[in-house]
Amino acid sequence: MMNLRQLPLALAMTAAFVLPAQAQSLVELYDAARSFDASYQSARSLYEANLFKAEQAKAGLLPSVNLGLGANRINITSDVAEFERTYGNQNATVSASHPLYRPANVAAAAQGKKSAEVARAQLQAADQDLIVRVSQAYFDVLAAGDNVDFVKAQKSAVSEQLASAKRNFEVGTATITDTREAQARFDLVLAQEIAAENDLRVKKVALDQLTGKDRAEPKPLTVPVVIAPVIPNDVNAWVAESEQQSPAVRQAQLGLEVAQLETQKAQAGNKPTLDLTGSYNVTLNNGSSNFAQDYRTNVAQVGLGLNWPLFAGFAIQNRIKETLSLEDKSRSDLEAAKRNVAQATRTAFFGVESGLGQVKALEAAEASSQSALDATQLGYQVGVRINIDVLNAQTALFDTKAKLAKARYDVLLATLKLRQANGTLTADDLNAINILLIK
Repeated sequence: MMNLRQLPLALAMTAAFVLPAQAQSLVELYDAARSFDASYQSARSLYEANLFKAEQAKAGLLPSVNLGLGANRINITSDVAEFERTYGNQNATVSASHPLYRPANVAAAAQGKKSAEVARAQLQAADQDLIVRVSQAYFDVLAAGDNVDFVKAQKSAVSEQLASAKRNFEVGTATITDTREAQARFDLVLAQEIAAENDLRVKKVALDQLTGKDRAEPKPLTVPVVIAPVIPNDVNAWVAESEQQSPAVRQAQLGLEVAQLETQKAQAGNKPTLDLTGSYNVTLNNGSSNFAQDYRTNVAQVGLGLNWPLFAGFAIQNRIKETLSLEDKSRSDLEAAKRNVAQATRTAFFGVESGLGQVKALEAAEASSQSALDATQLGYQVGVRINIDVLNAQTALFDTKAKLAKARYDVLLATLKLRQANGTLTADDLNAINILLIK
């Protein structure tokens, strides 16, 4: 009879010996996904585009310079006076303008800076999303692989139980019922094995598509797994941190500030603008209609341009009212973002706490299931238990082992989602998981 008490150690040793040489850690696969994942690359390109767009807003505060060139040729003939003259000119003009007082442009430039900060927050959110997606795919493959291992181990145990039932039936110490029960359980395990192997293939394809690797092989966790508790162990501390660190809250805060600057732009519609202007023109004349002598003219000009809107049909006043209403909307959006982030942070925190409790409970259940199987096997050997009892005990043990492995992965993923919820997740947080992997 198979000694199932040694199964965890056996599986860990098997994983260590058959681990492919090209197996990758979580950090390695995240780095690969960062340069391959289309969604992240799209977010990064959008971030860079927004930075350039923000720089465009500064143009309203800087001088503008233009160069103009022109040339023409005129031919005059008269049949009556038998007169003909051809002349022309070439000219070049350099003009410049520098805003001295344009409050709307100042507000627009400030909006550009805020837009760059919004883009930075959006990229941070995309990076955090990538970390979670890679980790999810990574642990999905590990969980599916563990499930295949457990099903194969259960198949081996059920196979031995089936062989034992057949031998006992042949010598007359057991009924045909034991054999049929074992055969039915063996057939069920075969079906579970097929489903588990297919699930593993699907999960591996998803990881390959995310990272760009061909047949990526995640490194499994070292057994036994020691998962650190949540620090700080206070949900309010996590929520308070989210108001400062969350990209969603920061985007909403910046959205409010942009809306306030938009109100300033609208109010600037009632204010004057003042520009410093200058130009220099050179014209070369090849004669004129009156005389044939060439001559040159130079014209330099410097001035101030003042424009003060007096009345625009109440358009400016209504625009100000519009932006004030949009300010109120942005303020409400900010409050909603804070509440949503706080709720998500609390949910994630309690999810981690619950997951840690489940891991402890399943570890105890694993030990109890192992003891129950040992006792049932002993009872079957001495005739006080029947074959179906052994099969049920085996199924309970392997089911508990699979749930325990999955619960560990879920807790590690939940810690990342907690940091994502409150906005503090970075690539460095993957190092804490990396040290739990088989070297």
